[in-house]
Amino acid sequence: MNILFCSVGRRCELLKDFRRTMGEDIKIVVTDNSEVAPAMAFADRAYQVPLINAPSYIPMILDICKKEKIQAVTTLIDPEIMLLAEHRKEFEALGVTVLAPYEETAKLCFNKYEMYQFLTKHQINTVKTYGTYGEFHSAYEAGEISLPVFVKPRTGSGSVGARKIESIELLEQVTEADESLIIQELMTGKDLDADVYVDTISHKPVAMFSKRKLSTTIGGANKTISFKDDALFSFIKEILSVMQFNGPLDMDFFYQDGKYYLSEINPRFGGAYLHAYGAGVDFVKLIAENVKGVENQEIIGNYEEDIVMMMYDSVVIRKKSEIDASMIRL
Repeated sequence: MNILFCSVGRRCELLKDFRRTMGEDIKIVVTDNSEVAPAMAFADRAYQVPLINAPSYIPMILDICKKEKIQAVTTLIDPEIMLLAEHRKEFEALGVTVLAPYEETAKLCFNKYEMYQFLTKHQINTVKTYGTYGEFHSAYEAGEISLPVFVKPRTGSGSVGARKIESIELLEQVTEADESLIIQELMTGKDLDADVYVDTISHKPVAMFSKRKLSTTIGGANKTISFKDDALFSFIKEILSVMQFNGPLDMDFFYQDGKYYLSEINPRFGGAYLHAYGAGVDFVKLIAENVKGVENQEIIGNYEEDIVMMMYDSVVIRKKSEIDASMIRL
């Protein structure tokens, strides 16, 4: 399998997992705009490319796909997911499987208020969200929501820019100063997530791995413990039945008052997918089968509970001359 990872950054362990599963039956090609992106050290071919907003960017990625005979492409950063979705047909014309959602679904994933409206329209439990202070204030006066609340950017990803607000005066002040902010109910239940693989042929979820977050950083969970719950697996299937995903997903949930609530969906390999892989839920094999044109069978819940992941930092040490020799600059 020849696979291209765009914007590979620091995702060294993920590339190691692909190599561990596929051995010599894989060619890992990566791109990044930095020549010192650590994960480049674990690729077979590495390309330094412009920033993703450069007009030449997508033509360069398509050219790499032709040159390296790429069979599947994915990205490891959120801003690039929409690019892959928008140019899906150009990649597919080259025989490349795009491990990213379809365009309309991608748009929803990166607009929290539109996602909320979509989910409530389909009667899917999610976190109460208000697009304006006026909308929130009406609900507040009606006793439908109480303080404290969370505010966060409408189109941001992860927890960047999120903050807890405890007074109505401060809430009015911050939302007036930044109209891009949305207001969300403060959830006090258990913080959970799930790694999910949506088969690129059947477009159905075929693998799921759920875990409770024990510790988090700005980048996401760094300590997690596995669990299984058929109610959560059924809830995930319900969500995905009304959206169009393709490949790996990282889904965040809250469990509160006996119910699951969807928080957000990151349609890419999550940083803590390493936990799923380590517990035997191998998306690499599923991708390889899809690339061969084989539809995967469902293996949902095929792992042990109470497996703990403890993430830590590491380093890559290389000579500058080795970096220069291995890098293809475009």
